[in-house]
Amino acid sequence: MTGSAGSTGGAGRVRAISPTSGAGRALAWLLIVTGGLGALASFVITLDKFQLLQDPGFAPSCNLSPVLSCSSVMRSEQAGVFGFPNPLLGLLTYPVVIAIGAALLAGARFRRWFWLALNAGAVFGAAFCMWLMSQALYEIGALCLWCCLAWAATIALFWYTTVHNLRHGIVRAPRRVVAGVTEFHWAVPVTWYLTVVMLIATRWWSYWQTLLSP
Repeated sequence: MTGSAGSTGGAGRVRAISPTSGAGRALAWLLIVTGGLGALASFVITLDKFQLLQDPGFAPSCNLSPVLSCSSVMRSEQAGVFGFPNPLLGLLTYPVVIAIGAALLAGARFRRWFWLALNAGAVFGAAFCMWLMSQALYEIGALCLWCCLAWAATIALFWYTTVHNLRHGIVRAPRRVVAGVTEFHWAVPVTWYLTVVMLIATRWWSYWQTLLSP
């Protein structure tokens, strides 16, 4: 007996390789939660941006200090890299992530190209968020808390989509790499988040000290 794609078991039977792959409830819920947080942040920023355009004196509720200043970020050139407000990208993409998570929760299975496309979108999102973070820290000189929420959600979205794709052979890598990523999947996001916190802390260290001093 022959097969076009499969692996032969001990009894000589051919087991077909499924062309589709689903995901467990953990990843499905992670996509729903991260997509929801990203969509919420994008929605609030978009509303504030439109109000700021209508009224230049408008002060968003997340304007807490010279450092935590959403309006400073919204007024910057980096806030509209593609010729329109950046959060509009989030309003388009994060709901798609929620829909994918809901579909996986319902038992949907997707082809390899779909998972690769999701991973590529997550890579772009994470890279774009990190670029925006560098601009906020070292060019704009202010932070938007809603932006920070979107960054955190996108990091988790990117990493655990990548872990899933490595684990299921969708993204191919040496077996030892896959085993290490699967065993210590928490190490990369924890290190990533701590690095971001450290960069923010050191960038405005003198300001944070004034908040802690009596």
